[in-house]
Amino acid sequence: MDHTAPPSRPSAVIVMAEQSFREVFSETALARLSTAVELVGPLPITDFDSPERRDALAAARIMLTGWGAPRVDAAVLDAAPRLEAVVHTAGTVKTFLDAEAFARGIRVSTAAAANATPVAEFTFAAIVFGLKRASRFAHQLRTTRRHRSVDGVPPLGANGVTIGILGASRVGREVIRLVSRLQARILVCDPYLSTADAARLGVEVVPLEELCRRSDVLTLHAPSTPDTRRIIGAAELALLHDGALVVNTARGALIDTEALTAELVSGRLDAYLDVTDPEPLPQDSPLYALPNVVLTPHIAGALGNEIHRLGDSAVREVEQYVGRGILAHELRADELAYTA
Repeated sequence: MDHTAPPSRPSAVIVMAEQSFREVFSETALARLSTAVELVGPLPITDFDSPERRDALAAARIMLTGWGAPRVDAAVLDAAPRLEAVVHTAGTVKTFLDAEAFARGIRVSTAAAANATPVAEFTFAAIVFGLKRASRFAHQLRTTRRHRSVDGVPPLGANGVTIGILGASRVGREVIRLVSRLQARILVCDPYLSTADAARLGVEVVPLEELCRRSDVLTLHAPSTPDTRRIIGAAELALLHDGALVVNTARGALIDTEALTAELVSGRLDAYLDVTDPEPLPQDSPLYALPNVVLTPHIAGALGNEIHRLGDSAVREVEQYVGRGILAHELRADELAYTA
């Protein structure tokens, strides 16, 4: 008879808002997690000083984080000396995780790839609707109650267009995959995209000015950093031809709002904007009423039933890490400078 004790499961502490925890993990996902690890939490996010919290952190080898996570700084890391991995159930970790975690050799994973899927799907839909001039025709029908008229409407359709992608990020690459079915020419501006990767993706790498000058659609998928703030300004917008479409599902700060507003008020460009700067726009912004503009309130990322993708991704990461020491979506310290 084999009296060998079964291997103990590593302790995993959950550090996120209670509501986020309930939204992200389905019952099936939680059952899988409980098979792989000893779950503790979610811990109340406002107090790490009680004995229960200190004991949970002291035992944790894995920390599961998500929306509403508190700052995980050196003091929290000191309280978690056995911590090996942080598995984040959302996109960016920059809002809460101190760089000290990387310095201590703690491995970090995010669900950014899972969140990229709905953003890319939304972007693809915005491109198709935008090039079909859906907002212009919807406004026309709403105001005239008559059959459509193409008088004054920019060129229509998505067949054979040139799509310019600013940023070959996770979202950007998924957008490339989706828009390739449009038989579009795809241009990319990204200083970090290698020649080999560009060839594999089937895209042409161009400088920003050329991207703007040649594109029928300019869609933004770069992170918001000091270097990318207002990277699309008056000069870049002026390079876009009349009737070009601007799609922003990344961050509002990538575009100079005043310059974009002027172009949209003139009717020269169309836009689908899921993010703005500021967010939301002031109540007196003319963009709310323009027929060539669609504004949505930051809905491109995971919402509703899409949120379970994030939890499922985190569960797979935990399972692979516990079983084989693998993190499929690991974030490395040298990537922090150019990730969202």
